[in-house]
Amino acid sequence: QVQLVESGGGLVQPGGSLRLSCAASERIASIFTMGWYRQAPGEQRELVAAIIGGTTHYADSVKGRFTISRDNAKVTLQMNSLKPEDTAVYYCYLDGAAAVTMRRLQVWGQGTQVTVSS
Repeated sequence: QVQLVESGGGLVQPGGSLRLSCAASERIASIFTMGWYRQAPGEQRELVAAIIGGTTHYADSVKGRFTISRDNAKVTLQMNSLKPEDTAVYYCYLDGAAAVTMRRLQVWGQGTQVTVSS
C-alpha cells in the first residue's frame, strides 16, 4: 500500500514562510498528478498547487507566493508571504501507476496543519 509521508507544517507569523514536503513510500512507475490541497474549518477541500501532466497549476489566491516543485515521487511546496487565510490542513495527493503492477493509485497524505497567526 503506497503511502504519502508529509512534513513541514507548523505555526508561522503573517509574512513568514514554510516549506511542505511529501514523498511516496514506494517507487511509482508513472505520475499523472502530484500536488497539494488544503481544507480550512467549515470549508471544502481546495486545490492549492499541483503538477498535472507536467504542467503546473496554482490557485489564484496563492499565485506569486507559493511554488511547487517535484523530483520523482517527492513534491515540495514553498510558501512565502503567508497570510492568516492560508491557515488550513494541507494534504498531499498523488495520482499515478504503481511500479511492477501498473495498478492505478489515487492516494492522499494524512494532512499537515499550517497556522498563520501573530
